Amino acid sequence: MNTRDVPAQVGDLPPIGRPANSALLQAGITSLAEAASLGRRKLLAMHGIGPKAVRILETAAAERGLTFKP
Repeated sequence: MNTRDVPAQVGDLPPIGRPANSALLQAGITSLAEAASLGRRKLLAMHGIGPKAVRILETAAAERGLTFKP
């Protein structure tokens, strides 16, 4: 999947950039709850997802009362 073909925003995920969105889509993740259930370590292991994207996801999750898997 080319990142140009990836939408700027997926589901209820905050804007984290096309490479990170592409990585999540390839893993079948389309919601913030699904991303939170993976946890920081698994997200960072995905090609295209860096510390900044994870921080954005964690902040958005906290605002919605979701917690990241330890």
